[in-house]
Amino acid sequence: MDEQTLPKFKELKENVSRETLQAVKAMGFKRMTKIQAQVIPKALEGADIVATAKTGSGKTLAFLIPIVEIVAKFLEMKLQKTCCIIVSPTRELATQTYSVFKDLTSRYEDMNSSLVIGGEHRKKQSAELAQGVHVVIATPGRLFDHMRTKEFDYKHVKCLVLDEADKIYQYGFEEDLKQIINRLPKERQTMLFSATLSERTEALISSAMKENLYNINTDQDDLRATVEGLKQGYAVCETEYRLWWLHKLLKKIQKYKVMVFFSSCKSVVFHYTFFNEYCKSSVLCIHGKMNQADRTATMTKFHEADKVALFCTDLAARGLDIPAVDWIVQFDPPADANVKIIKIIIKCKD
Repeated sequence: MDEQTLPKFKELKENVSRETLQAVKAMGFKRMTKIQAQVIPKALEGADIVATAKTGSGKTLAFLIPIVEIVAKFLEMKLQKTCCIIVSPTRELATQTYSVFKDLTSRYEDMNSSLVIGGEHRKKQSAELAQGVHVVIATPGRLFDHMRTKEFDYKHVKCLVLDEADKIYQYGFEEDLKQIINRLPKERQTMLFSATLSERTEALISSAMKENLYNINTDQDDLRATVEGLKQGYAVCETEYRLWWLHKLLKKIQKYKVMVFFSSCKSVVFHYTFFNEYCKSSVLCIHGKMNQADRTATMTKFHEADKVALFCTDLAARGLDIPAVDWIVQFDPPADANVKIIKIIIKCKD
């Protein structure tokens, strides 16, 4: 199924609200991706779905469009209750999903949502949940924290989405996720999205989903297929010249959008300080020890910039959809070869 044969979003007009389709059009999308073409029709029917897809496949819209339609029915019934929960492994991915949801629901006056993640004010989140929000987009730890309070009523949840499920386990949220699933209504729709399926995700599927689920795999080809069109290169140099080579490269590609990966937070801070203060380069930085507000602000600046270098740890590769990156520079070797593949996907998917 090539791009020209993929269905257009307007073909969903019989099952998707006019407001939703108008928002999709305003976001610049005409045709669905493979994952969207396969997931959306089945999700609109209420099916449980397990979807395996690469980063950048368009999976966010694949589950958000059906969720918006579920909420639209709640609006018709004048219900101000939480009906959908989206669980993401990282704050950055949750924030990004929340932003896309806001764009997708821009034509609806009364549809609301709450971003429930660590690093943000818990009392503010608690107040929002107590008032009742239709969609909760959350990280596992903070979500489970709120589920143990009386303020958060989740008895009306109709749909649960587990985004980047493999990463949820990888980052140590297995027990939180089990508790979340056990507390939610059994009669619900569940959608699970993952780059890979392991024994633990298979066990999760068995415990959390219906037997007659719908399996979708748009990632059957070798993972190396993601690098089609990519040009790779490397420089061999003595340790003392590595910084000089990085400076030379960044000067050469200063008119492009660049991501430079380092092995630690300290390395990011050191190189960011050096290039920002002594080289007067246009650089941003993001790493795990920054507070959430600063991380969000940095990613927003990077998204909006036409030419800038982002110095980062592997945190920035955790499932984020970062479009139009021209260069990926691996300054320090990655601890895992799969991490390098994720970065290549970031570069190639646009």
